[in-house]
Amino acid sequence: MSHPSLPPHSKKHEWQKFIDGFGYAFSGLWYALRTQRNMRVHILLALLVIIAGILLHLSPLEFAIVFIAIMLVFAAEMFNTVFEICVDLSTPEYHPLAKIAKDVAAGAVLINALLAIIIGLFVFGPHLWSLVFK
Repeated sequence: MSHPSLPPHSKKHEWQKFIDGFGYAFSGLWYALRTQRNMRVHILLALLVIIAGILLHLSPLEFAIVFIAIMLVFAAEMFNTVFEICVDLSTPEYHPLAKIAKDVAAGAVLINALLAIIIGLFVFGPHLWSLVFK
């Protein structure tokens, strides 16, 4: 038994909702870049790491690993922003549990940033070692 197909106007409407989702995502990304100092710091550091990778001739696999680390930090920073906004929305005045929620979210960003540094040491270390000790 086959399922009835959607009328053409419904398919178009669903496709438009899908396309609109990208606009919402870019709006959220722009908000994070515009309002979050740490996100701008992460962007700057990511650009420096990418330039260093180009100059050191990282392999495609090494670049892939570096990009995964970069994107994990970006995602963690954006989730941290979400948590902070939700906590502020739920309780505008100081509350010890709100502080804990924000601190834990910030700790998740820190853990991701430390992982990115460790990955960077493993990926860039051999390249830098060979430059220094030729």
